[in-house]
Amino acid sequence: METQKAATRDGYGKALLELGKINPNVVALDADLSDSTRSEYFAKQFPERFFSMGIAEQDMIGAAAGLAFSGKIPYASTFAVFSERAYEFVRNVVSRNKLNVKITGSHAGIFTGEDGKSAQAIEDIAAYRALPNMVVLQPCDSVEAEKMVFALAQYKGPSYMRMHRNPVPVIHNSNYKFEIGKGEILKQGKDAVIFATGTLVHESLKAAEILESERIKVYVVNIHTIKPLDADLVIDLAKKTNCVITAEDHNIIGGLGGAVAETLSENYPCIMKRIGLQDKYAESGKPDELYKKYGLDSSSIAEEVMKFVSKKK
Repeated sequence: METQKAATRDGYGKALLELGKINPNVVALDADLSDSTRSEYFAKQFPERFFSMGIAEQDMIGAAAGLAFSGKIPYASTFAVFSERAYEFVRNVVSRNKLNVKITGSHAGIFTGEDGKSAQAIEDIAAYRALPNMVVLQPCDSVEAEKMVFALAQYKGPSYMRMHRNPVPVIHNSNYKFEIGKGEILKQGKDAVIFATGTLVHESLKAAEILESERIKVYVVNIHTIKPLDADLVIDLAKKTNCVITAEDHNIIGGLGGAVAETLSENYPCIMKRIGLQDKYAESGKPDELYKKYGLDSSSIAEEVMKFVSKKK
């Protein structure tokens, strides 16, 4: 039977609609991209609680801040790369004042594909992770995206949630228990650990299957919360394997790889490899072709793991 696929943005839109039905304080804002971010699901059901701000991301964040001040729970969405236009507003208004604003950036990473490098956000995690008080999340499938939307409604404070355009396999079911700040071990191993986030969780799981044929067993861990990072889990699995790989559709500078490296450098230095964009922009192309070219596909991940396991030995 073919694995069900869905985009994380679809999970976001679906959950936002359901959340709106049970919580009248939830409001949504969008910067002229509600069809793409799927906030249009909410807009059609609750037009009086939806605010289309046009192509004006700073206005969107400013309005969201005002709504948060008045006791509402605002979810503000646009493309990840366009959310950065409002970065100074996010810093000085939302982050600095610990406002309860939920920012969602869709179409992140080179998985966006044919839209090209002008639309492929590869620095957004680094930017938002650097802001005090900011929680940074990235689901690996649509179910996890749904769970995140509901979890954020209970969390009091600013957040950034990173979404993707294209469908990925659904690996969770409705019983999945999501918790902010707690990594999820998807596969057990002993030779190495792959800490992955977003779309690279799927590539890492496929890489683990390739590695098993080479008699290499690896942990695969879904790091859905990049900030606050599950440092205890990172350190524990580093000690058990002494060989750490991070995998993300993001620049290796400042993303998940940076977060893990920072944690381990101060607690348990070990052999480590960061898989991601090697401080370069990609180009326009189909997502699978881009992943192969830039070393983010399962085969490339497996090759890197084999190199570093050999290095450890």
